[in-house]
Amino acid sequence: MSLFNDKKVIVIGDRDGIPGPAIEECLKGTGCEVVFSSTECFV
Repeated sequence: MSLFNDKKVIVIGDRDGIPGPAIEECLKGTGCEVVFSSTECFV
């Protein structure tokens, strides 16, 4: 059982850090549902 089981997750990645799709890939298999994933530029 995972902390993320049956949770909905919003992923916001950083262009100069870890992009959203990479975080989303890490969450696969945890039991959560990614409802939004994006990579933004924070200046």
